[in-house]
Amino acid sequence: MKTGRIIRSLSGYYDIQIENGDVQRTRARGEFRKSGQKPIVGDFVDFESENDEGLIWKIHPRDNSLVRPPIANIDIAVIVTALKEPDFAPNLLDRQLVALEAAYVKPLIYFTKSDLLTAAERSEAEEIVARYMKIGYTAILPSLENPQENLSQLRVALNKKVAVFMGQTGAGKSTLLNQLSPKLGLETGVVSKALSRGKHTTRQVTLIHVDDALIADTPGFSSYEVFDFAAEDLDDYFPEFVTVRQDCRFRGCLHLNEPGCAIKASIISGAISQSRYNSYKAFYDLIKSQKPRYSTDNRNI
Repeated sequence: MKTGRIIRSLSGYYDIQIENGDVQRTRARGEFRKSGQKPIVGDFVDFESENDEGLIWKIHPRDNSLVRPPIANIDIAVIVTALKEPDFAPNLLDRQLVALEAAYVKPLIYFTKSDLLTAAERSEAEEIVARYMKIGYTAILPSLENPQENLSQLRVALNKKVAVFMGQTGAGKSTLLNQLSPKLGLETGVVSKALSRGKHTTRQVTLIHVDDALIADTPGFSSYEVFDFAAEDLDDYFPEFVTVRQDCRFRGCLHLNEPGCAIKASIISGAISQSRYNSYKAFYDLIKSQKPRYSTDNRNI
């Protein structure tokens, strides 16, 4: 029996990298399907292999996992976020941040296409970056004078980490990966200006060696999955809410219509941004309106 990490999943086959760097192709036992389990990229698994035919026997417990993209045991998630073409969408960025908080995955926000901004738009972008850094997130806005410095900052953050690159379709994930490692030569798409949406250029989840990191280039998307937790738990995943909510008048305050809400007071004082609160309200309504999902899949934590 051997142990390794799944680095690629495609059409029912799983490529597993073992400690010496060798990669072996396997399939999963039928018993996994019966028990509602499914191996995903990033999983550590036990498998047997003979004559280039392997079979996965066991999936090790996961530190964390995401559903979209389906990947496990992530050290850091780089949210590639366009400031233009497509235009910056705070609601979508906040959705991704909430999903990562709920999955116990550390996020890093990398803003792209800053070279397309006017001077006034650049100033606004700097305020957006400051807003997220104030919360405690790591955010990178590339410098027009020295973009290589920001790539170096990103390389340091990724060093010896397993990372997933995620974000809105057309935000420039593959372009950024090509800048990190030109030898990858990943296909990049052209954004449709008419629809302000990108063409889906990434077809599968694969962990790629970039310097000393393992990085997943994943399919782009224009929306995000529904949330898999109760609306009453939503404020757990807004870090700036967590530090203030203890001062709410009522225990279990939902920060909507209750009197004496410390969150709403913080918005008035400017300590919490109106944009983030708008996202909170939108997500609360979304969770309340969505139908319950019943699944035996164990990909969620």
